[in-house]
Amino acid sequence: MPVPFETLIPYGIIIVMFGVSGAGMSKIRHMQNGGKRARRSVDQWDRSDNPVAPPGFDVNNPWRVEKRMS
Repeated sequence: MPVPFETLIPYGIIIVMFGVSGAGMSKIRHMQNGGKRARRSVDQWDRSDNPVAPPGFDVNNPWRVEKRMS
């Protein structure tokens, strides 16, 4: 027995609304990011607002590098 098409109209509306809201959210994120694509998996290092290394960072490495012979 076939299903009347009227029963599928709410499902069609739901699917269309999910598509419209997803496209709208994507466009808003695109506009908020200055027209660039959204970044995925942004970790704490990428979120830092201080790109300048703190004082003493140059001697913070425990590895010692040998002096070059020149």
